[in-house]
Amino acid sequence: MEASKTIISKEDIKRLLDVEKLKYCFECGICTASCPMAELLVKDYNPRSLLEKIFLNPEDVLASDELWLCAWCYRCYKRCPQALKLPEIFLFIRTTATKRGCTKPLEGALQKIVENVPLPLVTTLVCFHPERAGLDKDEILEKTERFRDERLKKGKRKKALKSSGIKIAVIGSGPAGLTVAHELARKGRKVTIFEALPEPGGMMRKCIPEYRLPKKVLTKEIQLIKDLGVEIKTGITIGKDLIFDDLLKEGYNAIFLGVGAHKSQELKIEGGDLKGVIHALDFLWSANSGKRMEIGKNVVVIGGGNVAIDAAKTALRKGAKEVTILYRRSREEMPANPWEVKEAEKEGVKIEFLVAPKKIFGKNGRVSTIECIRMQLGEPDESGRRKPIPIEGSEFTRKTDMVILAIGEAPDLKFLPKEIELNEDGTVWVNPITMETSLRGVFAGGDAATGPATVIEAVRAGKRAATSIEKYLRSLGG
Repeated sequence: MEASKTIISKEDIKRLLDVEKLKYCFECGICTASCPMAELLVKDYNPRSLLEKIFLNPEDVLASDELWLCAWCYRCYKRCPQALKLPEIFLFIRTTATKRGCTKPLEGALQKIVENVPLPLVTTLVCFHPERAGLDKDEILEKTERFRDERLKKGKRKKALKSSGIKIAVIGSGPAGLTVAHELARKGRKVTIFEALPEPGGMMRKCIPEYRLPKKVLTKEIQLIKDLGVEIKTGITIGKDLIFDDLLKEGYNAIFLGVGAHKSQELKIEGGDLKGVIHALDFLWSANSGKRMEIGKNVVVIGGGNVAIDAAKTALRKGAKEVTILYRRSREEMPANPWEVKEAEKEGVKIEFLVAPKKIFGKNGRVSTIECIRMQLGEPDESGRRKPIPIEGSEFTRKTDMVILAIGEAPDLKFLPKEIELNEDGTVWVNPITMETSLRGVFAGGDAATGPATVIEAVRAGKRAATSIEKYLRSLGG
């Protein structure tokens, strides 16, 4: 493409940055304080300063590896008082860099990812999305793997300390648990992971679709963590096969809770037990396990989070002719990653906003119709979003032969002792700085502490927890 067609114009910058909003940006620091990558990379990435550089001299930003380090969690946008969409601003500049052939800085970004982010192949695929800027995903993955392998050859791996007798239990092998294990094993600690599923990976293996994260990539990443000396015991459910106190009796000096959010929220409406009605987590797990599935031709997905988006796109890929998401609030309140929503719509997923299910009807025991009611938004509720209110007399029905329920996920924490305090939403209370729970020596992070979030947020929590666990172990003289 000719250079004249790829020069970043002032009009583009004004449109993207929304200068009127930017005038009221008082550098409050919320975007940077909210950003997992800013914490993981410390001095190497600052979204607020990158935004300023784009505004002052966008051409110079094309040569910066910072441009490629946004992990698309949208925490900056969700918390920004001016609602500036930094990920999409950065994407425009990335795309321009690709068109101009200015992608060399990406290699520097990938090296920083490899050096600072456990599970670099996984996060490159599910968090950084270089393909959105027009790059080849497989080629980027190969480069990331090469950089990682080069780093492994140069680095000296420490062996587990045998004399201290210190050992750590990690419950759950999702991104938070694997990060804790990775970081502590590199410090020479003996770590054992307990995973309820038959294979490690937690929610990454269970719920992230194959088209987003090939399971061979995940398996390869986990093997490298095992190579550090981490023991992973699968098929063991704490609270069933082992009780929590057993871990203390077996002499584990610290415990990390990274159990994820595997429990589906219940939708209490008539017809929820009909054949063809399935929870999104069960649907995604069946799809990822390669089980034979009966996919409806006209699928309705109820919910507005990332799980709803993944379920809808997976249903299309599995043969559904039409997939429609019903969400009870507006697009602005939708909790799913905005870019994931755009991609789903581009692939053919339909979304109906301000609609809620009221009743599911069946024929011969199988779902056939869903009755819905239209909603309007009232005052903000406890979540900060405007509360959906049913519009009287607005009921309507639509035909469907499969309903996927994606109305929220929560951690299953019945196994925890009463000394560990829970939040009102059923997640584990933690000290936000140390990630320690109300029970000394027990730490938590990821979805178990925050509710459903992104992989990069779980990695950040795992890194923070690992640092605190190491300090705690040293305080014990270990």
